[in-house]
Amino acid sequence: EVQLVESGGGLVQPGGSLRLSCAASGFTFSSYAMSWVRQAPGKEREGISCIASGSSGGGRTDSADSVKNRFTISRDNNKNTVYLQMNSLKPEDTGVYYCAAGGIMCIKKGGPIYNGMEYWGKGTLVTVSS
Repeated sequence: EVQLVESGGGLVQPGGSLRLSCAASGFTFSSYAMSWVRQAPGKEREGISCIASGSSGGGRTDSADSVKNRFTISRDNNKNTVYLQMNSLKPEDTGVYYCAAGGIMCIKKGGPIYNGMEYWGKGTLVTVSS
């Protein structure tokens, strides 16, 4: 059974930091691209950061302009875990953060989600507020 379990969400003040984790099981983690998808209140889901598979994809990363230079995605293929380090958080970063797996490369064409994401976690809530 495929499982993606996110953790690390919570309430943080503007300018603060959080690190999200996503523990994966039930599939060959290193062969899949992994992404973080955010759904802000009242908005559609948006892929904000992605890391290619460790083998064929070379582990290359891609991030949305809204989080570049603030958020960093990384993966540990030995622990089957992907991380999202979030710094300089803003109120507009508030939302539910989902972990997703699929494909090999990080490609975003024709929509707001990285192409090929087939497995999804249940999400973790991040609230940025003073």
